[in-house]
Amino acid sequence: MAALESPENHIKATATSTATTSSSTTSDLNFSVRRRSTTVTDSPSTEMMESEDLKSNGKECDKVTNENRSDIKFNYRPSMPAHRGVRESPLSSDAIFKQSHAGLFNLCIVVLVAINSRLIIENIIKYGWLINGGFWFSSKSLRDWPLFMCCLSLPAFPFAAYLVEKLAYQNYLPQLVVVFLHTIITTGSLLYPVLVILRCDSAFLSGVTLMLFSCIVWLKLVSYAHTNSDLRAIAKSIDREDVPSISPYVGNPYDTYFKSLVYFMVAPTLCYQSSYPRTESVRKGWVVQQFVKLIIFTGFMGFIIEQYINPIVKNSQHPFKGNLLYAIERVLKLSVPNLYVWLCMFYCFFHLWLNILAELLCFGDREFYKDWWNARTVEEPVHKWMVRHIYFPCLRNKIPKGLAILIAFLVSAVFHELCIAVPCHVFKLWAFIGIMLQVPLVVITKFLQNKFRSSMVGNMIFWLFFSILGQPMCVLLYYHDLMNRKGKTESR
Repeated sequence: MAALESPENHIKATATSTATTSSSTTSDLNFSVRRRSTTVTDSPSTEMMESEDLKSNGKECDKVTNENRSDIKFNYRPSMPAHRGVRESPLSSDAIFKQSHAGLFNLCIVVLVAINSRLIIENIIKYGWLINGGFWFSSKSLRDWPLFMCCLSLPAFPFAAYLVEKLAYQNYLPQLVVVFLHTIITTGSLLYPVLVILRCDSAFLSGVTLMLFSCIVWLKLVSYAHTNSDLRAIAKSIDREDVPSISPYVGNPYDTYFKSLVYFMVAPTLCYQSSYPRTESVRKGWVVQQFVKLIIFTGFMGFIIEQYINPIVKNSQHPFKGNLLYAIERVLKLSVPNLYVWLCMFYCFFHLWLNILAELLCFGDREFYKDWWNARTVEEPVHKWMVRHIYFPCLRNKIPKGLAILIAFLVSAVFHELCIAVPCHVFKLWAFIGIMLQVPLVVITKFLQNKFRSSMVGNMIFWLFFSILGQPMCVLLYYHDLMNRKGKTESR
């Protein structure tokens, strides 16, 4: 009975030992042959020894072959049991999450590429090339020099913040004055580009680019001021011996080196610290590969926008002014190409571009994003900046957790609205409302998760409202409001 209970283990062990012996024997044989072929000045005794090695290796190979034949002869017999235990099918509910689905994943990729390739070819045959860059670049783009000059003047605000911190470091300014000056600097870095864009009837892409730069500068300046203020408070506490140990702060000492600020302003991070993990060298070939990917995916994103999204949007009505069923059909039809564009944009910016910048600057910490696609609620994909400078400071100031989350969503909603509404010259607060509606959605998602006791419910709700319904609806709303504004301007 013992011999029949585990014949598979015996076969596996024999096969493993046989394969190991065979590979080692073959490698020894190859090494001996190479040694004989490369040696031309060996003595006759050495040649005799090598010939004996070849003979012995040949005998060992024959022995291994005989053992393999013996295993097949005695172990794979018709009388051997084929069913020896209780096991589940690979796709059963109890075993499906214990199996590897790499093959099915590859099949999905192949099918997805095939289907979308057919749709692209069919669309081109039916409608032709619809690519027109007038919405992104126009004759106005060449006259957008005020926006370009505004972008070049943005470094003046970090320099002003550095001067304030330098004076505070030398105890020339009290804390209240430092906070007041930083408030003026950060506010100016955001309002100045907004006023320039609103006064100039610029192209959409130029306005979006300038607003993104100004928002990044604002977020970096807030982190710079907030971090240095905290470090000053820690330094004073240490001087008063209020803090028993400074070990948590050794990696981020308080200094006002200008080179630290310069590196921070160009580094792919929004959180300031005096030093960062660094890599030793730049992989030039790797950077070139990422640039090629960036060009390809950016072109693909532009192709989807011009070939699919623009025609769908132009042939639609305002979602709140037309037929409800027609509006739902337009939103669902727009959801797939919009999702592709959003994923391409995420991959191009947060993965390719930030990794390229990090490689060129030897920036070591490249966790620019986490697995947000597995998020169970819409509150999970939160940036480090928001947690560091909004959420936890609110908790430390005795603000309730729910209100702290609401404040974080409020800040995010304001910046989403600025980046879209200002370049469009349309202030209908659609992006702001879309972000703030996620707050009650968080409560609903948690209720459903507790009721069904499954995190998959929250993930499906996240994808449904975040990508399938929310973003296409915002695209339709802003497009029609923008077209209405242009129509009124031309009629004047």
